[in-house]
Amino acid sequence: MSDLESEIKTLIIDTLGLEDMTPSDIGNDAPLFGEGLGLDSVDALELGLALQKRYDINLEPEAKNMRQHFATVDSLAAFIASHRSAQ
Repeated sequence: MSDLESEIKTLIIDTLGLEDMTPSDIGNDAPLFGEGLGLDSVDALELGLALQKRYDINLEPEAKNMRQHFATVDSLAAFIASHRSAQ
């Protein structure tokens, strides 16, 4: 697990108050919404705000591929990494 993936998992746990989980409980390629971690739209909003603050990225909620970026920890890590390299 990369440092970025570990940071994202910890951010998910801290932001959403998932006290009974550890980063190792969240699979890198497990779905964050629906049958995976079970997050909902309110969780997505909270997580999006936390990601913007932590990584100084701009999230466009109307972007058609935003759901893909929030699909898994791996996809979030790739999205954040792409924004880091673009800056």
